[in-house]
Amino acid sequence: MAWVISFAMHNDETFPTRGILSRALGGVASSLRAQLFAWVVLTLIGAICINLYLSYRSADATADLVTDRTLLASARVIAEATHVDGSGTVQIDIPPAALEMFDTGYGDRVFYQVVTAWGNLIAGFPDLPRPKRDLNGEDMTFRTDGVRVLMLSHPVVGLDQDSTISVTVAVTHNSQYAMRRRLWLSDFTKQLALVLLAGLVTIIGLQRGLAPVLRLRDAVRERGRERLDPLQPDMVQNELRPLVHALNDHMERVQNQMAAQRRFVSNAAHQLRTPLALISTQASVAARETDSSRRDEALTALRSSTRQVTRLASQLLTLSRAEPGSRRPRNDTIELTETARRVLETLAEEALRRNIDLGLEADETPVRIEGDGTMLREMLVNLVDNALRYTPPGGRVTVGIGREDDTALLWVEDNGPGIPEAERAQVFERFYRIMGTEPEGSGLGLAIVREVVDGAGGSVTLGEPAGGGLLVSVRLPAV
Repeated sequence: MAWVISFAMHNDETFPTRGILSRALGGVASSLRAQLFAWVVLTLIGAICINLYLSYRSADATADLVTDRTLLASARVIAEATHVDGSGTVQIDIPPAALEMFDTGYGDRVFYQVVTAWGNLIAGFPDLPRPKRDLNGEDMTFRTDGVRVLMLSHPVVGLDQDSTISVTVAVTHNSQYAMRRRLWLSDFTKQLALVLLAGLVTIIGLQRGLAPVLRLRDAVRERGRERLDPLQPDMVQNELRPLVHALNDHMERVQNQMAAQRRFVSNAAHQLRTPLALISTQASVAARETDSSRRDEALTALRSSTRQVTRLASQLLTLSRAEPGSRRPRNDTIELTETARRVLETLAEEALRRNIDLGLEADETPVRIEGDGTMLREMLVNLVDNALRYTPPGGRVTVGIGREDDTALLWVEDNGPGIPEAERAQVFERFYRIMGTEPEGSGLGLAIVREVVDGAGGSVTLGEPAGGGLLVSVRLPAV
């Protein structure tokens, strides 16, 4: 039980700290100002850490150099005080100045040793370690103290020409380490001041640099829901002007889409109003009619109008689904010949009812494309259905499938009245119908075809076959 209580208390103390840290990191990640400031400061801190390390090495080398120069001066003073008396004995009186030059107030202790060339100790500590080379200071240990040691070989007047003495001087590290700390702390203070100054300048620079971004934010926020006029690119820096241009392009697309949506809703309402009014009238007539034959005639007309409204609603739904961004894009692999065969089987009954020869021309080689299988099938259905609607009884409608390099070809040919060349660009608009045609169509078939083809990365063109009528050619990327 005690262990469980201890664990719970540990969690209670730890989780708030984690929460605070998570919120802090989240704030930095979501703030451009904080990120820029963090990158600048981290870069400065990294550079300063490297500089402080190099400064430490430089301060250490400087302290070693100064200590070695002091040791060499002390050794020279001691060596020059060495002489040979009348009996040929080497004598030495250690000058106080040789030792007092190490009195810097840090409590250093000085050790020395004077030895002849043949190994006789003249003065000093016999167990004092000696460095490997002359005039080269080394860090060594004497008894229990760490010391800096330097050795000097010096000739003595009165001895043989080749006779020298070795003077070894050692001092503890107190003064050396104090000098190193002073030098390093001096650099550290300068670097810290540099970081603080750079941080202040960075904050001021960020405030001034991000001011145009904040103005852009305020300009976007202050706009009303219906205000989509372009923003002025010169309100921000050159690097941010592509962002303003992108915003302007997006607002222009939104504006165009809103206008198209308003036109679509207006046209749809207009198209639905007439058949709905007709249905209402036919239903009233059928309800009042007492004669069974005339009532059946009104009910037949009512069913026909209902089918027309149902088809119009279905096409409106298909057109809405074909618009970009209306649904999640699919990437199906479709075999065009098989899809066309199934569509023709579906519409064969309608072709027989209208006495129209409906056929398919395709090679045995499969023609495959990638895209939304449902929408591509709807495109083919609308092409064939349009051809059947505008082809007179006894006519023919032919669907063709082929391939040209990396392009899949689909065409639908009929011998109906065709479309005048001047109106071929307009028939792809929604609800556009050619004057003089039967009122059965809704004017959405070719609009659906264009939306689907554009979404699949293809193209659609209208032409006239050799025998007259209409030829719709669709080109899609093949796989």
